[in-house]
Amino acid sequence: MDRGRRAFLWRSAAALAAPLLLSRGLGLPEASAQSAGRPAQSVRDHGAKGDGQTLDTRALQTAIDAAGASRSTVHFPPGVYVSGTLHLRSHTTIRLAAGATLVASRDDADFDPVEQLGYDSFADAETTSFRFALLQGHGLEDVHILGPGRIDGNRTSRDGPKPIALKACRRVELRDVTLVNAGNYNVSLLGCDGVDIVGVTILNGYSDGIDPDCCQDVRISSCRIDTRDDAIAIKTSFALGLRRATRRVTVTGCHLTSLHNALKLGTETTGDFSDIVFRNCTIVGRRHPWKGDLSCGLAIETVDGGHIERVTVSDIRMSGARTPIFVRLGQRGRGQDVPAAGRLQKISISNLEAVGALIASSITGIPGHPVSEISLKNVRLTARGGGGADLATQSVPELEKTYPDAYMFRDLPAYGLYCRHADGLTLDRVTLGADQPDARPAVVLDDVSQARLRAFQAMPPAEGGPLVWLRSVRECSIDRLRPRAGTRALLRLSGADTIRVRVVGSDLRQVERPAIVDPEVPATALRMEGTLRAGR
Repeated sequence: MDRGRRAFLWRSAAALAAPLLLSRGLGLPEASAQSAGRPAQSVRDHGAKGDGQTLDTRALQTAIDAAGASRSTVHFPPGVYVSGTLHLRSHTTIRLAAGATLVASRDDADFDPVEQLGYDSFADAETTSFRFALLQGHGLEDVHILGPGRIDGNRTSRDGPKPIALKACRRVELRDVTLVNAGNYNVSLLGCDGVDIVGVTILNGYSDGIDPDCCQDVRISSCRIDTRDDAIAIKTSFALGLRRATRRVTVTGCHLTSLHNALKLGTETTGDFSDIVFRNCTIVGRRHPWKGDLSCGLAIETVDGGHIERVTVSDIRMSGARTPIFVRLGQRGRGQDVPAAGRLQKISISNLEAVGALIASSITGIPGHPVSEISLKNVRLTARGGGGADLATQSVPELEKTYPDAYMFRDLPAYGLYCRHADGLTLDRVTLGADQPDARPAVVLDDVSQARLRAFQAMPPAEGGPLVWLRSVRECSIDRLRPRAGTRALLRLSGADTIRVRVVGSDLRQVERPAIVDPEVPATALRMEGTLRAGR
C-alpha cells in the first residue's frame, strides 16, 4: 500500500471509534443477559468432543434444545467443533468462548437441503434458501449469538452453507463473533425485526457479508467486513412469497473491504425501503485478481418496482472504489407481470470523501421516471482521470432493464459526476478532481429539472472543454462559484428545452469564456446576476 493511501486510511480510522446511540422503542434486543442466572449448557456436557475431527452435530443440537427449554445459554468452551445444520431455539444464547471455533462440515449432506418454496421467488438460492445453513432459525424470538469465538465456513470457493441464516425472527443479537471462510452469505436475514449486529468481524468471505432482506429495525455497528462480494447488501426480495418493506436500518462505524459493493441498497427491490442510514464508515475497494477494478462504494438502486425514500449517508471515507457513488432507478421488473419503475427520492449524501475512483459517479433515472430530491453536500471525489474529449460527446444508453451495476454505462461523459433524468438535484460544496488530466467536463447534467450547484469546485478539463455541461436542463441555479485558474469555459448549454439557467454571485474572472451556448438553446435560457467576469 502506498504512503498516500495509508495516510488516507489512517485519517479515516477515527470513523470506526464513534459509538451509536440507539433510539428506544425500536424492538432491538436490550441485552444478551436475559439468561443470566440460569445454568449454562456446556456443549461438552452434552457429548461434544471439540477435537476438530468428530462430527459434533448431535451433541451440539442436544445442548441447544436443552438451552431452549430452560431459556439459557449454550456455552462453547475452547475447542474446534465440526457440525452440520444446527437448529436454533427461541430465548437462547449461543456463546463461543475465546479459542472456540464452530466449523461447518465439508460434507454438504450434513446440512438441511435447500428448501423448495412452492412459489417463484425470482431470486437465486443464496437469497431464498434459509435451511442450507450451519446456524439456522425460523420464526424465533430472542436469539443471541455471541463471541469472542469464531464460526468457520470451511470453504475455499463460492459454495456451501450459510454460516448464519435467520428467517422471520424477532429480537436478534449478533455480537463480537468472527466469521471466516464462508462460501455463502455470511449473515443472511429474511423478514427479521429488531436485529442488533455489533462488533462482528467477517474475513475471507466468498459471497456477501451481511444481508438484511425485508427486515425492519436493524442496527449494524462497529463491524469489520472483508469479502469478495457485497459487504452489506440491504434488499427487499420476493423470498417470503410476498412484498415486504425494509425500514429503519442503520449502519455505522464499520470498516468495509469489498470486490463489489460496500454499502448497497438493492439489487432485489420488489418491496420498499425507507429510513436507511449509512454513517461514519470507511471503505476500501479491492481489485479482482483477473477482472480488475469492480468495487462500488455506495450503491442505491431500485429496479423491480420498489420505492426508496429517506436515505441518509454521511461521514464516509473511501479509497480505491471503482465508483464512489451509484444511484439508479431502473425497470428490470423482476416479480412484476408488467415491468414498472418504482420511485427513488429523498436521498441525502454528505461529508463523503473518495480517492482513487476509476470511473465517474452517476445518478440516473429513466425517461418519464426521474430520481428526485437528491442532495450531495460537502462531497469530495477524486478520480484517476485520463479521459479524452471524445468521451464527452458519446451517447449513454438507457439500459432500463439491465442489471444495475456501476460499470453498466462504461466510461461516462463526465470525469466526476453524471446525472440524468433527475428532478430536484442539489450539489452543495462538491469538489471534483482527477489524478491525471481529463478532457471531459467535471459534471454533466442531462434531462434534469430544479438543479442547484452551490460553491462547486473542480479541476479544469483539459483541451479547453466546459467545466459543467447542461443538456436539456430546466430551472438550474448556479451560485457562489469561483472556478480555478485554467478554466477555459464554465458552462456549455445544449438542448432546445434548456431554460432558466441562472449564474448568481460568482467570480468568473479567471474564466476565459463563461458559457458556450449551442444554437438550438433559446437566447433567454441563460442569465448572469451579480457575477464578476474578466474585463468587467
